Amino acid sequence: MVFTAGMTPRKNGILTHTGTFTNDFDLEGCKETVELAASNALAVARRLLTDKERIDSILSMTVFVSASGDFNQHSRIADHASNYFFQELGEKGIGARAAVGVASLPGAAVVEIQIIATVAED
Repeated sequence: MVFTAGMTPRKNGILTHTGTFTNDFDLEGCKETVELAASNALAVARRLLTDKERIDSILSMTVFVSASGDFNQHSRIADHASNYFFQELGEKGIGARAAVGVASLPGAAVVEIQIIATVAED
């Protein structure tokens, strides 16, 4: 098994989006941002493997969403991450999931994704 730390939407070490989700936020417009955080989580997990191993499945994913107090669409944000893992791993990319609203995240990131994955040998 592989456990990752929470990964944010960083490209070349720089956060691509910061802030807080509010009810007037374009939830479809954040797809790329959420997918970047998911991609970073999967990349970190893969870096922990040997040459003969691969990520087999996502057991659990936690999506932390920086959100205003009245925001209630956390699961729609997490859907983008679920869809990304499904594209990468098929049915095995879908595991248990939690979407959690928080007041803030490190560096003012809008989203942070942590995964637990199983490993298989090639």
